[in-house]
Amino acid sequence: MKKRKPAGAQTLFRVLIAVALLAFAVTILVPVGWAFLASVKKNSEFYGNPWALPEGFYFQNFIDAFEKANMGAYFLNSVIVTALGLALLLAVALPAAYVLARYRFRGRRVLNVAFMAGLFINVNYIVVPIFLMLVGGNELVGDAVFTNNRFVVALIYAATALPFTIYLLSGYFATLPRDFEEAAYVDGSGYFRTMAQVILPMAKPSIITVILFNFLAFWNEYIISMTLLTDDAVKTLPVGLMNLMKAQNAAAEYGQMYAGLVIVMLPTLILYILVQKKLTQGMTVGGIKG
Repeated sequence: MKKRKPAGAQTLFRVLIAVALLAFAVTILVPVGWAFLASVKKNSEFYGNPWALPEGFYFQNFIDAFEKANMGAYFLNSVIVTALGLALLLAVALPAAYVLARYRFRGRRVLNVAFMAGLFINVNYIVVPIFLMLVGGNELVGDAVFTNNRFVVALIYAATALPFTIYLLSGYFATLPRDFEEAAYVDGSGYFRTMAQVILPMAKPSIITVILFNFLAFWNEYIISMTLLTDDAVKTLPVGLMNLMKAQNAAAEYGQMYAGLVIVMLPTLILYILVQKKLTQGMTVGGIKG
């Protein structure tokens, strides 16, 4: 039997862990809180003490960011691209992960290896080849239909997220008991109906985890959208925010700049708060069952 650590050593270890966690929390919460406070300050307040609380809540910064800086259009573009990307991703990843996890067929290992290899490909390294392929497609059809196209960007987002998503989902599907599927087959249920009505409801925590992770990735993605969406009418929030930061630094409109930053951060914070419990379940329950 292993000897238990002395009570004093355990207490010291817990204190060190608590201090480390507190330090990490402070390094995250302080900049986020400062950005929220700065977003409701008037420009004149930025020339005084940067740590001073705002004199009032100047919400005109958000109105100016939406109207003058075009953040409203960028926000809508991000919603469209992210929603399309998630829909395309789930439409492909859910059945693919289910089949790879639950069935044995010729070529299954090759597919698994191919998807696992995709985990090691950084999409930022292949943006230029993707762009050249799309430009070549434009030349073939004689029109610029593949660039400045939100659906094409959403399709690329979904394709680049497939390896990680299938890896995560197939690992979770493999832990689910087969008794429910066999009962459904006995009742005359087909493969697709069994997956949709039996397996997917059981895998809801894992699916929510995948949606959250990919939402964060799609919503905050910058390199692909900057390269493929050059028209101001279809730019997404991260690209619009960078343009806003450059413009407002020169114009010294710091309130608008921080308001734009909050507009980008707020949806991700709200989504995380709403699905926090499901996210924790999706990350842990598969390991417990395995």
